[in-house]
Amino acid sequence: MLQKKKWLLLTFYTTAGVMAMERVCGENGLPGRIVPVPRSITADCGLAWRCEPALRKQVEALADPDEVMGIYELEI
Repeated sequence: MLQKKKWLLLTFYTTAGVMAMERVCGENGLPGRIVPVPRSITADCGLAWRCEPALRKQVEALADPDEVMGIYELEI
């Protein structure tokens, strides 16, 4: 059985928003990846940025507030 792990998920209104998050995190050396949004959450574009919860402050500082739909900490 797979172990669940806690992740920070940022959902976005647009695909361009999540792709911009990927670019800016890469430029700043913050690990993470684009993932499909879990069924328990709704997002307009269907994609989310996933990273370690410990990076929340750094990721929030880099995220475009006009593009972020929601921020969640989930075990997945």
